[in-house]
Amino acid sequence: MAEDRSFELKVGLFVGIGILIFFIIVFSIGDVTLIKRGYRIYMVFSFVNGITKGAPVRLAGVDVGYIERIDVYQDKEAQKTKVKLTAWVNSGDIKIEKDARASINTLGLLGEKYLEIFPGTFEGGLLETEDTLIGHDPVMMQNLTETMNQLAESTNIVMGRLKEGKGTIGKLLVEEKIYNDLEAFVADIKAHPWKLLHKPRGKK
Repeated sequence: MAEDRSFELKVGLFVGIGILIFFIIVFSIGDVTLIKRGYRIYMVFSFVNGITKGAPVRLAGVDVGYIERIDVYQDKEAQKTKVKLTAWVNSGDIKIEKDARASINTLGLLGEKYLEIFPGTFEGGLLETEDTLIGHDPVMMQNLTETMNQLAESTNIVMGRLKEGKGTIGKLLVEEKIYNDLEAFVADIKAHPWKLLHKPRGKK
């Protein structure tokens, strides 16, 4: 009986050691830690331009964490829908100023979205765990496209007016006499620059 119990203890100890080694390997491969160091902060936006959970968080261009959660909620005070990003900062030694500026950026033209935090100053203090930072909304592509279209339409209108000879520049481009007179005036000034300094005498 004593030998059987000793054998069972040895088997149990062997299995326990095996399970411990298994968990150590899993944690090492998956970069999993039992104690999660760092702290959590919130960012509030009206528009986040397609950023997703797990997106990188950068401070002054350096990766310091990731987006842990995204929540859409109704802000009763502002009477509008807003988005709250929960960001996890990987180290408690990394401090973010309260007047820092947060925005949504893109890697390349059509690359991955990430949260960029531009450092502020120490005067306003530092963010603590679960503090909130108001983000600067990115420009929507639709608004940018509409602005470009309006600019193109305005350019077409101006070019059309010039072609029709409307306005001073339009008349200069269209009416040959005005152009010739201006050309003759410039040529005369080049030949006799003293005329620019000459003041005609007033009539008595």
